[in-house]
Amino acid sequence: MKTTKLNQLICLISIVVLSGTTLSSCNQTKEPERPNILFCIADDWGWPHASFYGDQVVKTPAFDRLVNEGMVFENAFVASPSCTPSRNAILTGQHIWRLDEGANLWSTLDKDIPVYPLLLQQAGYFTGSWRKSWGPGDLSAGGYDTIHPAGEVYNKGFKAFLDDRPAGSPFCFWLGASDPHRPYKKDSGRESGIDPNSISVPPFLPDVDEIRSDFADYYYEVQRFDADVAEAIRLLDSIGELENTIIVMTGDNGTPFPRCKANLYDMGARVPLAVRWGKHIKHGVAKQPVTLVDLAPTFLDFAGVEVPTEMTGKSWKPLLLGQNRNNQEDSFVVFGRERHTPAQAIPSMDGYPGRAIRTEEFLYIINLFPDRWPAGVADGATHPMTNFADCDNGPTKSFLMDNYSNPKYHLYYDLCFAKRPQEELYDVTADPYQMHNLAADPDYQNLKDSLSALLINELKRTEDPRILNKGIDFDKFPYRASYKLNTKEVK
Repeated sequence: MKTTKLNQLICLISIVVLSGTTLSSCNQTKEPERPNILFCIADDWGWPHASFYGDQVVKTPAFDRLVNEGMVFENAFVASPSCTPSRNAILTGQHIWRLDEGANLWSTLDKDIPVYPLLLQQAGYFTGSWRKSWGPGDLSAGGYDTIHPAGEVYNKGFKAFLDDRPAGSPFCFWLGASDPHRPYKKDSGRESGIDPNSISVPPFLPDVDEIRSDFADYYYEVQRFDADVAEAIRLLDSIGELENTIIVMTGDNGTPFPRCKANLYDMGARVPLAVRWGKHIKHGVAKQPVTLVDLAPTFLDFAGVEVPTEMTGKSWKPLLLGQNRNNQEDSFVVFGRERHTPAQAIPSMDGYPGRAIRTEEFLYIINLFPDRWPAGVADGATHPMTNFADCDNGPTKSFLMDNYSNPKYHLYYDLCFAKRPQEELYDVTADPYQMHNLAADPDYQNLKDSLSALLINELKRTEDPRILNKGIDFDKFPYRASYKLNTKEVK
């Protein structure tokens, strides 16, 4: 990277840190007609698995349509690369570290924390959800007894919801899926017509048939989710509601492969994202980093509903309408992770907490406990999976474990499972898969320090207990899965 460009970035970061500015609140202006909202979210669909992002194999015509008829985001990031906290952040518009137990997988959500579907419902919206919305975890532990934070559950799908909609009422619907979460039917991708030999395997994994076939099975389920969204778009068009419906399509975290899901690298935290609302929003490509924490305030803002002060997200309304904001804060996003699974050695319930900041050009990560194993221990974890429990089981994980002793594949094994330093810094332009850590490079010392200061400043502003030493230990919260853990000391 040229020195001049690097210095310019450091200067910009310094301005943000020293200014002490906070995110400005959005103007609560009502649209002539309150839009409907259709939020479509896949389970474990990550970047770059759509044609817009350069994948030439997976077919996503519904997503492509939203790209062509709306705004697509090049740099969209989840709040956490783990299902429950990511979805909690989407519902609440808050960073995960503000949600207590809700920062963990298999947790709960406190009913006293405002969520956008119920706020819209109070404002006259008809709300509902289908398949996976919140979770996994135990909602009743957070006080949800008779209602659901994503709206009434419609087991028969979007059409049944539309049929029940009161005449003239705007609606908000959460279209979820279990696709493309593991497990997969082996060779389902190949049998559907996907050629594994045409798949480009990310460079931190071996390029072998077993792994290409595993990706093909994943692609098959991505395409199945895309078909569900296409059918929802068709239904909206058939009842004349397509042009007055904000449609958002994205995923809750990265793909379920080693070094992806449950990791703060791009293939764990970066997701496809496209938004369509007919002629009401600007069409094109947004390159600035955004976070799905912003969805809740964006939906409320477009609906003319006041955004609660607790929400740390900011509305995309100015961006989607093509208005210039020129906020310094638009140049970065922050995200993090707490316990994904109890993957450390029996009887530990510890997670692998970390925080990250992402600009268009760089990713900086703080691993808060680098003495722990990032994907869990190789054997003997508290989680019943026993080995590398933060990484979903499947052919790719099995290949790496089975070939550990083969020098040809040992580097890949270490990239996925070995311990990591406290600080990581990556030039994502030159190193899009974050394989070359620059944190110890003297040429990047000033940039690393600037990004670290900017990250800490933002964590303090959003009241992260890890940084403020508030005494909240996320590892002490229960792991609310139904299956039995590998210790009698943990219930």
